Amino acid sequence: MRIPCHEEWKRIEHGFQTKWNFPGCIGALDGKHINIRAPDDTSDYYNYKGAHSTILLALVDDNYCFSYVNVGTNGRAYDGGVFQRSKLAQALENNTLNLPERSIIVADAAFPLKTYLMKPYPRTPTHKEQVFNYRLSRARGIVENAFGILVTRFRVLLNTIDMRPKNVDSIVLAACSLHNWLRKTSDMYITHRCVDFEDVQQRVVVPGAWRTQLRTAMGSLPPACHSNHASRKAEAIRNAYAQLFETTEARPYDINNLYF
Repeated sequence: MRIPCHEEWKRIEHGFQTKWNFPGCIGALDGKHINIRAPDDTSDYYNYKGAHSTILLALVDDNYCFSYVNVGTNGRAYDGGVFQRSKLAQALENNTLNLPERSIIVADAAFPLKTYLMKPYPRTPTHKEQVFNYRLSRARGIVENAFGILVTRFRVLLNTIDMRPKNVDSIVLAACSLHNWLRKTSDMYITHRCVDFEDVQQRVVVPGAWRTQLRTAMGSLPPACHSNHASRKAEAIRNAYAQLFETTEARPYDINNLYF
C-alpha cells in the first residue's frame, strides 16, 4: 500500500477541513484486534479480552480509505506502544512523510499525545476541552467507520480466523487493499447510511448500518496504561486547537494561528 504524496496529503487535509471541520488533520489513527486461532507461541498472542489475536494499526483518510496499515503485532501488545514501534511513528518523528506544514493526526486515548498526534483531554474536561473532544471525536470516527465497513464487507474478519498468524496478516492486507480499490471505483461500496452520519435537524449522529451487523469482531485496543509525558509543545498545540474551536468556525486559514 503506497503512502500518499505531498499533494495527496494536502487533498486529505482539505477533506478533513471541509467534511469534519478539523483543520490541519491528515488522518485518523486506530488499532483493532483480529481474532485468530491459538498459534504455537500462544502466550504472545493472548490479549486482554482472553482471546488470541493479531493487531491491525491503520491510518484512514477523509474518504474512508487506508493511507497506512501495519498488521502482525501480536495481540499481547497494547495501547500506543503498537503505534510507537511502527514505521509510521518513525516516519512522523523523523519528518520523512512530506506532510503539509502544521499537520496532525487524530486518535483516541490509547495513543500518546505528540505534536503531530492529538488525543482527547482526559478525566473531567472544561467546556473548552469538551468542545475539542467532540470535534476530535467527529474526525476520529472515520477510522472507526472504515474498520466497520472493512469487517462487514470482508466477513472472514467477523470470526476467529483458523490460520497461522502470517497467513492472517496476508488476508488482512489484501482486504485493506481491496477496500481502498472498491471505495475508489464503486459508488455502492459505501452508501450514505452505511456509515455514521449527522441528522442536522435533530442534531444527533445516526449510527451507520454496519453497527447492527457488528458486535464483537475486531476489538479495540485497551486504554493506555503507560505514563504519557507529553511535551509542552504538544500540550500547547492541543490547547490552541481547543481555543480555536471554542471561538471560531475553524476556517482553513485559522490553522495559521495554532502554533506559537
